[in-house]
Amino acid sequence: MRYVLEACVDSVQSAIEAEKGGAQRVELCANLIIGGTSPGASLFRQVRKNTDLQIRVLLRPRFGDFCYDEYEFEMMKEDVAMYRDLGVDGIVTGILKTDGTLDIKRMKELIEIAGDTDVALHRAFDVCRNPQEVLEQAVSLGIKTILTSGQKNSAWEGRDLIKELVTQSAGRIEILAGAGISPEVIEKLIPYTGTASYHMSGKEILDSRMKFRKEGVSMGLPGFSEYEIWQTKVESIRRAVEVLERAIEK
Repeated sequence: MRYVLEACVDSVQSAIEAEKGGAQRVELCANLIIGGTSPGASLFRQVRKNTDLQIRVLLRPRFGDFCYDEYEFEMMKEDVAMYRDLGVDGIVTGILKTDGTLDIKRMKELIEIAGDTDVALHRAFDVCRNPQEVLEQAVSLGIKTILTSGQKNSAWEGRDLIKELVTQSAGRIEILAGAGISPEVIEKLIPYTGTASYHMSGKEILDSRMKFRKEGVSMGLPGFSEYEIWQTKVESIRRAVEVLERAIEK
């Protein structure tokens, strides 16, 4: 069994810290604080320039559900083509129909545009109607990975479904456990679920470099400080890698 540790990052510095910690792969996005949205090409180029990591790019045109209108879908198709041409290692995306089933027609279009680029199904999977059915559809579409919390708020809470999916997949598709992942959680999930693939941000909250601070002005979500920076912490990634390496050696 080989392990995979994928770091979810939304800045160049976070990607650098993830690589220092021993992550093999990053899922690159923007706006992690709201679950991630599609990043810009300049962020991809800078991560490629400053690291040797495998890079998968999240394609999610907006915050919210995974049922997209025609304008959003056209944006997604353009982004797939752009990142394919930029040499990304993988695309991470997902589209659902209004009834909670996988939008196979649109997913197939994105996969065809991606060409030889790997495609992963993100946590749209965690709000689909029938995860067992969607797993089989993902396999038939040639999707390489399903990122999942087991349809719960954290992978530990969803461990029973993750275990079931690992069994059902029978090695045909990577089951990548994500949400609430820490070194301590990985240590418990490996023997319980049988998966050795994990997705984590390993973030810490850093204080802003700003000396002057204008209080009482919010630029976005209420309750979030404008003077906090969320960044991947090398120590968290390193400890997770150590847990995985010990587990694989057993």
